[in-house]
Amino acid sequence: MLARMASLLLLARLLCAAASDPAAPGWEHIYNLEYDAATAEFSKALAAHPDNLNLRNNIAQSIMFGLMLRSGALESELVTGNNPFQRRAKMEPTAAEQRSFREQVESVLHIAARRIAANPHDIQAHYAQGVAYGLRANYNFLVRKAYWDSLRDATNARKSHDRVVALDRANVDARLVQGVHEYIVANLPFAYRMAGILIGFHGDRENGIRILRMVARQGSLTRVDAEIMLAAIYRRERRPAEAIPLLEDLIRRYPRNYIFRFELAQMYSDAIDKNNALRVIREIEELKRTGKPGYDQLPPEKIYYARGVVQFWYRDFDESVENLKRVVAHSAELDLNTAAMARLRLGQCYDMLGRRPLAVAAYQSTIAFAPDSEQAKESRGYLSSPFRRKD
Repeated sequence: MLARMASLLLLARLLCAAASDPAAPGWEHIYNLEYDAATAEFSKALAAHPDNLNLRNNIAQSIMFGLMLRSGALESELVTGNNPFQRRAKMEPTAAEQRSFREQVESVLHIAARRIAANPHDIQAHYAQGVAYGLRANYNFLVRKAYWDSLRDATNARKSHDRVVALDRANVDARLVQGVHEYIVANLPFAYRMAGILIGFHGDRENGIRILRMVARQGSLTRVDAEIMLAAIYRRERRPAEAIPLLEDLIRRYPRNYIFRFELAQMYSDAIDKNNALRVIREIEELKRTGKPGYDQLPPEKIYYARGVVQFWYRDFDESVENLKRVVAHSAELDLNTAAMARLRLGQCYDMLGRRPLAVAAYQSTIAFAPDSEQAKESRGYLSSPFRRKD
């Protein structure tokens, strides 16, 4: 699972954290995946606190995360493997989303620059500036597919928060960006690490993880984000035993966030604990059946997909086929990545069962469904050579 590099999006995701007291209700919505409600709360708070730069960042973040949720980009499987973020199709925000996002971020950068020029020791302005750069890095990466611009903004975010720490050594929250930047830069390909953008930044994976642990223990505004990213990094590093308690804590605090439970199921699966992986999926199914908040609108196909993937990895191919077929039959309910992956996995199951004609049909379906996707590229290879598990 630990492959060539960590995605720049993981960095951009981490650079977005900037909670503030007036925004507390909005952050409850953010961590429960309720982004429209979060935007409304942040906007109401901004009307009462028009000078609060963090609130402008929070509005932009709600918009960005809503886009990520729609496209399936919040699940940590997308920061594992062979850098799949760089192979994802562009996100397609509405014109109103693009306008609102740009207005908030550009306002923060403009106001923060003016405040810093008047007072170079303005910690809040440096902090908000760094968050705005991180949000724009995220947008450049996902929406514009402008990777170098994204890296430049992410590095500027690091510099802004380095300045915060220099001014206030006790500011643990600003160290979140330092930790993530250390981890990501250490895993960048040679061409990125040699870029002039990164002069002076060499990266240190273990030091990055150490800093994130400190933020998760001692942080105030960014503690939750540190826990979320540590869980994602532990998955990438094949350390599921360390991710499981983090996810369990997040589930207790934000019970309406179904992604945390799906991630927990995957961590149990990675930890060679099939029974607990399937138990967590059953719990998700029961939460949906009983209409619990956060689960009542969850497409059942996401549950079938999660179960089918666990069964695939544990070689229960017949059972996996039945679940994946249900996903494919109603894939309009899902994001493009999940729907395409379900078709690919279905073909792989058929190949493992020796049902070659059905496997070919599934691969052809993947190609027709998402011709420019990485799943389609992989499927084309299996048309001439059947899939075989190497483990």
